[in-house]
Amino acid sequence: MMGHRGCRLAVTYPEIAKMQTAAVIRAAINVQKAHPDWKVEPEIMIPLVGDVKELKYVKKVVVETADAEIAAAGADLKYEVGTMIEIPRAALTADDIAKEAEFFCFGTNDLTQMTFGFSRDDAGKFLNAYYDAKIFENDPFAKLDQIGVGKLMEMAIKLGKATRPELHCGICGEHGGDPSSVEFCHKIGLDYVSCSPFRVPIARLAAAQAAIKEG
Repeated sequence: MMGHRGCRLAVTYPEIAKMQTAAVIRAAINVQKAHPDWKVEPEIMIPLVGDVKELKYVKKVVVETADAEIAAAGADLKYEVGTMIEIPRAALTADDIAKEAEFFCFGTNDLTQMTFGFSRDDAGKFLNAYYDAKIFENDPFAKLDQIGVGKLMEMAIKLGKATRPELHCGICGEHGGDPSSVEFCHKIGLDYVSCSPFRVPIARLAAAQAAIKEG
């Protein structure tokens, strides 16, 4: 789960980042042509970044490809390039990451496993014993650990917005469908939730309840 994937693939094989970027931009241009009244502004997210130099390297490939596609189509399309915050080092150095990232999206599935040092591949083999022993009250992959993982998220938002005040932040992961996790994300200033389709109604209700509670 922590191996050769995410931005590491794009560093090893930049052609993958080029292909994916071209696909996103072409799709956006086609939709904009078909629906001139729609505001189409794609957000290209670079995953698994742990060092700003990684992000800078892959972002250069993305921007060069996107700008070439837009110019070739004679289109007027705005886009943003951001990153997933899913490695603890990215949260700890979010002020540097925000120099290159126009938005953050917390990949809480991976951020949880890397913060705890668990692997989702085999954590199920021992977590039940943790519940029985009252070490954990909940599955940290289902209900966000607000004390540890949450502290990293709060830190990343604070550091990121110090560098880029207009930075918008969201969460992407199964935690996005858990009401208490959504309430916590609202409290620390996240702008949006992304989750599995069947969790969307729960997430929308939890977000509304969090906003009402705050108001």
